[in-house]
Amino acid sequence: MQWLKFIAVKLTLCIIFGILLGYFSTPSPIIPISLTLIFLLILGMVFIRKHHHSSSVLFGTITMLLAISIGTLSFSISQPKNWPDHYSHLSQHEKKEWTLKIREVLKPTPYSHRYIAKVQQADSLKTSGKIFINVNRDSTSAPLFVDDEIMVYSAFTPLSSPLNPQQFNYKKYAEDLGIYHQLKINAAQFVKKDAPSKTLIGIAARARNHLIGKLKEYPFGREELGVIQALLLGERNELSQETNTHYKDAGAFHILALSGLHIGILLGLLHFFLKPLELLPKGKSIKLFVIVVCLWGFAFLAGLSASIIRAVSMFSFVAYALYLNRPTSNFNVLALSLLFILLLINPMLLFQVGFQLSYAAVFSIVLIFPKLQQFWTPKNWFLKRGWELLSVSIAAQLGVLPISLFYFHQFPGLFFVSNLLVVPFLAFILGMGILVLALVVCDILPSFLALGYNTMIKSMNWAIEQIAQQELFLFKNIYFDAVQLVLSFVIIISIGILFTKASFKRILICFLGILCFQLWWYYVSLEQYKTETILIAHIPRSSAILYQSGNCLSVLHRDSLATARVVNDFSLSKNIGEIKYSPLQNSFRYGENTLFVVDSSGFYPKTDYKVTTLLLTQSPKINLDRLIDTLHPEIIVADGSNYKSYIAHWKASCKKRKLPFHYTGEKGALIYTFK
Repeated sequence: MQWLKFIAVKLTLCIIFGILLGYFSTPSPIIPISLTLIFLLILGMVFIRKHHHSSSVLFGTITMLLAISIGTLSFSISQPKNWPDHYSHLSQHEKKEWTLKIREVLKPTPYSHRYIAKVQQADSLKTSGKIFINVNRDSTSAPLFVDDEIMVYSAFTPLSSPLNPQQFNYKKYAEDLGIYHQLKINAAQFVKKDAPSKTLIGIAARARNHLIGKLKEYPFGREELGVIQALLLGERNELSQETNTHYKDAGAFHILALSGLHIGILLGLLHFFLKPLELLPKGKSIKLFVIVVCLWGFAFLAGLSASIIRAVSMFSFVAYALYLNRPTSNFNVLALSLLFILLLINPMLLFQVGFQLSYAAVFSIVLIFPKLQQFWTPKNWFLKRGWELLSVSIAAQLGVLPISLFYFHQFPGLFFVSNLLVVPFLAFILGMGILVLALVVCDILPSFLALGYNTMIKSMNWAIEQIAQQELFLFKNIYFDAVQLVLSFVIIISIGILFTKASFKRILICFLGILCFQLWWYYVSLEQYKTETILIAHIPRSSAILYQSGNCLSVLHRDSLATARVVNDFSLSKNIGEIKYSPLQNSFRYGENTLFVVDSSGFYPKTDYKVTTLLLTQSPKINLDRLIDTLHPEIIVADGSNYKSYIAHWKASCKKRKLPFHYTGEKGALIYTFK
C-alpha cells in the first residue's frame, strides 16, 4: 500500500473521516471549532519542541487529529441551518413576503415547472438558504430562468418523508443539498422583478440557453439534440425517459453525464493541439495556463455542476503534473483534488451518489488497471488498444459495482460491449461536437456537417438501445445493504493489493473479507426466515396489506397495478422469493391478532375475536362511535383511499375517545414486525 505514504492521501482520509463523524453525530459548531483550535495550539507547541523521534510520532498523531477536527468543522460550517441568517430561524408557518432568486432550473413535470431558488429576503430582513419552487403549469405560466428574482407572499412547506418503507427518501436527498422546504405556487401568486442582479452562474445559463436555441435552428432530431445537449453542455432536461433508461441499462450513462471521462478526453485534446506553444519562451507555462482556463471555461459553460467541478478540479492537478513532467502518484492527484473539493467547495458532495461513483471508478482504475495489463500484453496494436479499453472498463465497473447495487439494485452485464463500441470514438464525437458548437456560435455551420453529426449521434443511440434491450444480461432487483457495501470494497481493495505483491497477510485479509461477506449474508437470510411483517401501505385512492413470512410475501389488494411499486420496493428489501396476490378481505388473522377491514359498503362481521387493528378504506359511511363500541379495536387505521374530510372527522372522534388513530397519509405505512 505505497499510496498511503503520501501526505496528501493521509490528510484526505482524515478529512473524510472528520466529515463522516460530523455527518453522523451532527455536533454544534462550537465543538469542532474548539477542538481545531486546541489541536492547532498543541501542534505548534510540539513543532517548536521537536527534537527526537517520539516527538515526530506525536506530531503526526496531533496532525491527524487536527485534520479530523477540520473535516468535522468543514461539515458543520457547510450546514445552512448553522448560518445565523438562515431563513429556518424564522417561522415558516407564517406568511411572509419572500424575495427569491432562481439558481437552477430543474426538469419540469407535466404539471409544474420546478426550480431551486436562493432565499434573499423575508419581508425586509436579509436571509440565506435554498428552497424548491413548484409553479403550476397553465396557459399563463411562462418559465423562469437562472438569475430571475421573484417576490411572493406565502409560507414555506416542509418536505415530506417517504410514506412507505424502502421508497426513495427525497427529503433526505434534499437535506444533503441544503434544502429543507418547498414552495408551491401558481403564476398569479408571484411578481417577477424587472432588473435582477446578474451572477456568473446566470451568465453561464444564458450562454448555454443561447447555444441550445441556436442548435434548434439546425436539422437535429429531438432525441439526438437531447443527447448533444447532455454530451456537450451538461443539460439533461430535454433527454427523454426512454433514452435515459437505454443508457443506464447498457451501462453507458457516464457518457451522458459530464464527468471525468469527458474532461479527461478534453484535457488530452488540449494537450495535443496546444503542443506547439511549448516552442515559445515560457511556452509550457502558457500552455498550462491556457489548458486550465479552457477546462474551467468548459465547466462554467456546463453550469458548474458538482460532477463538472470535481472532474475539472482533478484534471487541473493532472495538467499541473504534466507541466512538471515528473513522476507523480495518481493516488496523490486524487487525494489533492478530493482535499480541494471537500474543504474549499462543499464537503456535502461526499454524500452525493455521482461524487461517490466518480471517485470510486477512478480509484479502481488506478488500483486495478495496471494489474490487468500485467496479465496480457498483446503485440498487435489493435488488440493492445482493445485490451486496454476493456481493462479500463472492467476496473471502473468493479469500483462502482457495490455502489450501483446499493443505490440502484441493478448491474448491466454488457457494460464492456457499450464501452468498446462507443468510448473509442468518444474523443472524435466530443471534438466534432465542440467544432459544431463553435460554428453554431458564428452562424456558419454547414447543413452537411449538422446532418453528419446528427447521424453520428443517432448511430450511437441505436447501438446503445440494442445493447439495453438484451434484458437477459441486465441483472435487476439485487438488494445490497450498507454492511455488504463496505465489505465489498474491502474485498475489491484487498484483491487489488494482493495482485501487487502476494503475501500470507494479504491473502488472509482477502479471505477474511469474503468470509465476513458470506457470514453477513447468511445472518440476514436467517433473520428474514425468522421474521413476520405486516404492512398497511399508503397508496393514493387504493388499499393494500402486505404480509411477509420468511421468504414469501402475500399481497392483499384492490388494484395490483397501483400496488406494484410498493410491492417491488418491499420485496426487494426483504429478498422475497415468492409473491402471492389475492383480493383484500374484510378480516385478516396474524398470530393471536385480528385485523378488520371496513370498506365503502360499511359492512363488518360480528366476531368473538379481539380486534387489534381496524382498517378503514374507501371512505365508508359509518357511525364510528358505534363501530368502536361494537369491535373495541386497539387502534384505528385509515389508508390513502379515504376522503380527507372523513379523515378529519375520524381523527377528532378518536382523539375524543383517547383511541390511537393512524392515517397513512400523515404518519406513513403502519408496520407490525414480530418473530
